[in-house]
Amino acid sequence: MSDAIFNLDATVRTDLGKGASRRLRHTGKVPAILYGAGEDPVSLTLEHNKVIQAQEFEAFYSHVLTINVEGKEVQALVKDMQRHPFKPKVTHIDFQRVVAGEKLHTNVPLHYINEDKANSIKIEGGHAEHHMNEIEVTCLPQNLPEFIEVDVSGVELGQTLHISDITLPEGVESVELSKGESHDLAVVTVKAAKGPSADEAEGEEEAASGDDE
Repeated sequence: MSDAIFNLDATVRTDLGKGASRRLRHTGKVPAILYGAGEDPVSLTLEHNKVIQAQEFEAFYSHVLTINVEGKEVQALVKDMQRHPFKPKVTHIDFQRVVAGEKLHTNVPLHYINEDKANSIKIEGGHAEHHMNEIEVTCLPQNLPEFIEVDVSGVELGQTLHISDITLPEGVESVELSKGESHDLAVVTVKAAKGPSADEAEGEEEAASGDDE
């Protein structure tokens, strides 16, 4: 993966409002805003082609990006991205400044691994039901992972893994768990394959006995 997706060039825009943003989009630009770290928000303009290429990578949303704002490098995270309802276009981005040495809050994708090695799935016919696709964490910028793995290989049939069962990288903490045990949310459950209900099974038996008569 090229580091280029984590580096974006931007210019400061002073022509604000819906009309101005619409005109920018017609010229292949993306309006954006940069805020946080105790500084005033700054309205930005980015090249749509660069943004559309970068946003195809999952890491773009959970990686500390470098935004070159007219010669000044700023570290930031994508906090929100708006898209056209049916066209492959990004219409607006919110960036939050990141300060070295200060903890940040963000969501990190979960990657479920080894489902094909779990006996509960491979042998017993269960299936993994994912309750979460990402997890909110807090950590220093240098400790921010691109994703967190959830190993399903040892999960038994009917068992549920919770946030506390996930091994988080060093220096990374779950925001939910910091709120107390009642926030130890379910992450994944291996459920038994659905068989016919009792009524359906009874109906099948009656049909079979009718065929024998």
